[in-house]
Amino acid sequence: MPAAPTARAVVLDTDIGTDVDDAMALALLLGLPGVDLLGVATVYGDTALRARLARRYGALAGLALPVRAGEGKPLSGREVWWAGHEGSLHTGLDGEAYEDGSAVEWLVRTVAERPGEVDVLAIGPLTNIALALEADPGFAENVRTLWVMGGAFDDVERTEHNFRSDALAAHRVFSSGIRAVVTGLEVTRRVKVLEPHLRRLGAAGALGGALAADIDQWWKFWDEQWNVPHDPVAVLSMARPELFTLSEPGTVLIETEGEDAGASVFRPGGGRTRLVRDLDTAEVPEEIVRGIVAAGTGREPAAAEA
Repeated sequence: MPAAPTARAVVLDTDIGTDVDDAMALALLLGLPGVDLLGVATVYGDTALRARLARRYGALAGLALPVRAGEGKPLSGREVWWAGHEGSLHTGLDGEAYEDGSAVEWLVRTVAERPGEVDVLAIGPLTNIALALEADPGFAENVRTLWVMGGAFDDVERTEHNFRSDALAAHRVFSSGIRAVVTGLEVTRRVKVLEPHLRRLGAAGALGGALAADIDQWWKFWDEQWNVPHDPVAVLSMARPELFTLSEPGTVLIETEGEDAGASVFRPGGGRTRLVRDLDTAEVPEEIVRGIVAAGTGREPAAAEA
């Protein structure tokens, strides 16, 4: 559907293809009213494969989604973790053409052309974002808000995958002074995708069917019958702020060396970063499912179906 005149301009930076929550986040963005997804940048590992997969999900929603492959190697030098199933359920991915050119240059150019108007959603390691800040010192001010899924800010566990995968990039991003909102594990793990949700998603057209298959594959990978929609929760923190409670502004500090590389600490006061502190645990999963179903069926989100 064409974006509404007052739609919020968004770009997505993602490591789609490993944990299924990135694909869920992309599908959700395609189904939410009031969001104008300008394009996608991929990051971490085989970014060309990730770009083809993002392009495929756009096609399943009936869109020629602009996608660019970004930086595959973490700035920290840490080895990329690769599950091995990325894109395996999607036949003919080699035929999915993505845009030429640098994803980092595209990110810089896109926000510079509309300073203060474009939100950046970063739901993978922060390598591309750190490189964009390095390429253009004005990037931090040009971005309306950087919405991040990453970190762990209580005792859930010491480090989280996105920050751990490129701790140096995370450190550079949060040292830049960019305006940011961060959703950590202690919040996302309060939401689960369960079998009833999977059935509703699987009935939502070609996109829903493909996504349900990817979700089922992820469940089998972990020998579970549920998953945590980390990245869709971060999407909704931007698109449905009434469902969330944020902290006061502060700063995020990232450990860059040793066994705790990627560990994150929030210090209130004196900064421009807010943490998501709370969310509506009943409405958030329903909103995720409604938005994805809308993307798969081409209709506006409706009340939850029985």
